[in-house]
Amino acid sequence: MTRQLIAITGGIGSGKSYVCQLLEKHGIKVYDCDAAAKRLMRTSATLRQQLRQLVGPQVYRGCILQKRVLAEFLLASEANKQAVNEIVHPAVARDFIESDYQWLESAILFDSGFHRRVPFSFVVCVSAPEDVRVQRIMARDGISEAKALEWIHRQMPQEQVEAQSDFVIVNDGVAPLEPQVDKLLENLHPFSP
Repeated sequence: MTRQLIAITGGIGSGKSYVCQLLEKHGIKVYDCDAAAKRLMRTSATLRQQLRQLVGPQVYRGCILQKRVLAEFLLASEANKQAVNEIVHPAVARDFIESDYQWLESAILFDSGFHRRVPFSFVVCVSAPEDVRVQRIMARDGISEAKALEWIHRQMPQEQVEAQSDFVIVNDGVAPLEPQVDKLLENLHPFSP
């Protein structure tokens, strides 16, 4: 039987990482797409070569990624961002599929088209009201309300993410999370290998 692959998504400040920590208490390891992308850009000779060809040789100093150079390239245009994603996302998708992980966390699962690269059985959206998300981002990153809203509005609207997901966990700071996670696992149990 093929393993069920489950994605956890939700916008910035929705509390995905906290939900993943609760899953880990149930013995579920969750693959972190952001951490994997950073690791692969550091360790994959193929990715280094492709990024050098795209961005220029200055994007690496030896084998060290020059984050400032990459960030400037990414912010210069939407086309640049898409070109980098077309290099990094397939590598991350391959790495996940070849791993023994069943669960994956990605903030931009739908925005990036990543959901088309991996045959997910189920998608779980973690959602929270915008004002709660803004407060979390401001507290976490020490930024202004305007900047937090800018970051939120750069991502796909939460309603669209929820509409494309199979399950929604509400992380509004009011509804208890543990029972929602328990219910999710109960609902997924009949489908687990």
